[in-house]
Amino acid sequence: MIKYIKITLLVLMTIVLTECSYKPTMTKKNYNFSIESVNLTGDNEINTIIKRQLEFLDNKKDKKYYISGESTKQKIDFSKDSKGDTLKFEIIISLNLKIKDENKILLEKTLVKKSIYNNISDKFKLESYEDIIAGNLSEKIVEEIIKDIANINDN
Repeated sequence: MIKYIKITLLVLMTIVLTECSYKPTMTKKNYNFSIESVNLTGDNEINTIIKRQLEFLDNKKDKKYYISGESTKQKIDFSKDSKGDTLKFEIIISLNLKIKDENKILLEKTLVKKSIYNNISDKFKLESYEDIIAGNLSEKIVEEIIKDIANINDN
């Protein structure tokens, strides 16, 4: 089981480190709106991922939106063995989101994504794996933001 985890982690780290030009599925669509600015506070790692993923919508369209919010990342012990050692962790990424146009707030909501994963005895590998999970959850949040803006824009 440990060998499987190590191999999986090694493959995931290789993909992340080489950045095989992965783009979320929502980036392939040509939208008729743009994101004028993204102003986020909170967890810098999460904010960087969200901003980077939303950069592709920074084109000159008539309908412009402004995004602001505060992100948080929590890591909690999900389960422990009889000795009190952690067996599983849970990462919770949340974003208190505001989508505005030039005049008013169009949408306020909290986006929350979670993932449960096994503890790894090698702390470096555990931290790398957590970074991968946090990145994936952040990308899911970005996809939800884009869907929300597309729904607002269609109305």
